[in-house]
Amino acid sequence: MKKSVALLLAAALCLCLFVGCSGNGGSSAPATKAPDGSAAAAPIKLGGIGPLTGGAAIYGNAAKNGAAIAVEEINALGGLQFDLRYEDDAHDAEKSVNAYNTLKGWGMQIFLGSVTSTPCVATSVEANNDHIFLLTPSASSTDVLGGIANPLTGTVDIPRKDTVFQMCFVDPNQGSASAQYIADQKLGTKIAVIYKNDDVYSTGVYNSFAPKAKELGLNIVSTTTFTEDTKTDFSVQLNDAKSQGADLVFLPMYYDAAALILTQANAMGYTPKWFGIDGMDGILSVDGFNTALAEGVMLLTPFSADSSDAKTQSFVAKYQAAYGEVPNQFAADGYDCVYAIYNALLKAGVKDASLSASELCDKLIAQFTTMTYDGLTGDGMTWGADGAVTKSPKGMYIQNGVYVGMD
Repeated sequence: MKKSVALLLAAALCLCLFVGCSGNGGSSAPATKAPDGSAAAAPIKLGGIGPLTGGAAIYGNAAKNGAAIAVEEINALGGLQFDLRYEDDAHDAEKSVNAYNTLKGWGMQIFLGSVTSTPCVATSVEANNDHIFLLTPSASSTDVLGGIANPLTGTVDIPRKDTVFQMCFVDPNQGSASAQYIADQKLGTKIAVIYKNDDVYSTGVYNSFAPKAKELGLNIVSTTTFTEDTKTDFSVQLNDAKSQGADLVFLPMYYDAAALILTQANAMGYTPKWFGIDGMDGILSVDGFNTALAEGVMLLTPFSADSSDAKTQSFVAKYQAAYGEVPNQFAADGYDCVYAIYNALLKAGVKDASLSASELCDKLIAQFTTMTYDGLTGDGMTWGADGAVTKSPKGMYIQNGVYVGMD
């Protein structure tokens, strides 16, 4: 009997080894063969974290899906291979750190970061301490990078995290660019601002918008705030903007709160122009929201699914075929993150996963601070030693349920 059991266990072990016994929690395994039939290189492990569930899930899933398409395309080329694994943090900093530790235990060699700012502020500390390269698609707070002076005080509140880089605009760039765009296009004579004062993303954008608006002579007639606990009733903020005669309202926030603001403004008969930033991308997908209320909403974003260039149209077609919807900016950011890393690794002569995470980090830092990258979200992108990307935003507005270029 003991001999029979031993034989059965041995057979089961052999079968397990034969089929791979993979339990990678959702990683995207690369091909075992290159297109020419040769053995594929050992894959580099890419880890990502985002809100795959909860109110901000549209961001996390989009970034994950965009990254997955890039990995599939790259692995099909043969040569350098990637294994992609994403974990859910539900837009919560503590859960994001737990997810980071899970990915670290899996053997993550390069980190695509947390998708949203507050969680990424936490995980960027971990990645920097571990000397793992981090390129976040969309966590735009300067606190993610560290080392950038607060535009209001001029002081550096958090030291530079040398291993951390961003694919998205940093918040100060979004705020100052929004003020510049509103002024250049003469979009409003009296401006109201509503922002979320317990969110690093929203406050970071406002803190650069306000001084730039003053410099440009924009007439800010109303500035009001809200918090996570009060983001269901915007009557005070809207009544203040309306009573001050604001004909444009700047909303540096995520789309869920923006959808409520537009709905409540409509109910009270207030119809100003609305101007937002990249966090507004996704407002057309809010459950129960009357998308007709978003008609004419303006925002700055680095990506438009309606662009006619071949690269964008190929990505859009693949995304629609795979996920049944039009990709947003966050999907394009996720796609660009993977390809920027891939290009940097090729330039550095990396061919497989034989280098440690720390060794890969050093090579990627050297490449990112010297290379130029053309992607879906911008041509001629460069990164400074501060980890921030330089690229040009695009003015968009919503027309008949789609984004249309303003320029």
